[in-house]
Amino acid sequence: MKNHTLHFIMLSSVILFSFVFVSCSEKEQKTTTPQEISVVEVVQKDVPIYKEFVGQVYGYSDIPIRARVIGFLTGIYFNEGLKVEKGQLLYTIDPQEYQSKVATQESHLAEARTALAKAESDLNRIKPLAEINAVSQSDLDAAQAEYDAALSYVNAMESNLRFAKINLGYCRIKSPINGMIGKTKARVGEFVGQEPNPVILNTVSTIDTVRVEFFLPEADYIRLARQYKKITDVENKPVHDEENNLSLILADGSTFKYSGYVNFINREVDPQTGSLLVESAFPNTDRLLKPGQYAKVVVKMREAKGALLIPQRCVMELQGQHSVYVVTEDSIVENRQITTSERIGDLWMVSDGLEPGDKIVIDALQKVNSGLKVNPQLIEFESKSTI
Repeated sequence: MKNHTLHFIMLSSVILFSFVFVSCSEKEQKTTTPQEISVVEVVQKDVPIYKEFVGQVYGYSDIPIRARVIGFLTGIYFNEGLKVEKGQLLYTIDPQEYQSKVATQESHLAEARTALAKAESDLNRIKPLAEINAVSQSDLDAAQAEYDAALSYVNAMESNLRFAKINLGYCRIKSPINGMIGKTKARVGEFVGQEPNPVILNTVSTIDTVRVEFFLPEADYIRLARQYKKITDVENKPVHDEENNLSLILADGSTFKYSGYVNFINREVDPQTGSLLVESAFPNTDRLLKPGQYAKVVVKMREAKGALLIPQRCVMELQGQHSVYVVTEDSIVENRQITTSERIGDLWMVSDGLEPGDKIVIDALQKVNSGLKVNPQLIEFESKSTI
């Protein structure tokens, strides 16, 4: 009986030990299996580097419509905000004052011509008499002087009449160009042409092509001048090649569909701001852009050859220092300090700390630490950056 009891106890101990050993082995196997971690490769490629500058839109021609004579506005002959043609009547100013001035100058001119006719008649009568010494030389000289003075007076009166007619013509204000006209700054019945009343009545703009002006910091100008050595050709005209193409980001964040080019660079740097005025031109056949709008001009600053790119999501920042988790060939996680340079959309350009083809951890930065063995799963990062 005792032998059977002892045998049973020993058999139970062996079964229990085997169960514990198997359980511990399974637990140890589970805990030592490396976890799967998503990684991406460091990409090397040539990258264009762009920079944005705030610009303002102007019409290619913005012509102010001025009241060149003073008077009461008597008529407006256009629809605000619509097209006008060159030579189209826009405004009329009360012409009565200027008509009377024309009449006065015509009267003065008639008097001058009458005096000239008399002086010419006297001169023609005295000349034959002077030839036979019937009159003195002084009489001839006086008649000649009288004629010359009368002729000069006629010329002066003709000039005054032309001036009076010009001022009368200014009472009818016409469009100097084909373009879009804005909102009128004066209404019928208002006295115009003299401060504080309106002098500039309106503005006509051509907007099939628009100008976008922006200011380029001196340092950026020097970089661009070295990058693009030829901005104008031998005839001092803008060079419209792909190197000089610009793009425009509108206020809603969209990119304008037409490319632009550098049209003008100012001759000097503003000493107060240290910046240089640059004028660019953009086609605007849809007339989406209007004078006065603000937009960002995107300028290609340089081409980074063989740049190393990684997703921004891979980068950790602490006290201004950037680092990433790199998975080595032995599948061991390593924390590595890196030096970043340009931010390109959702990518960082890395100047130091990484090599092409390095595998870096993405989206699981809180689950790993240096020295951890992992099972890296290589994925392809779909960047939204247009490079």
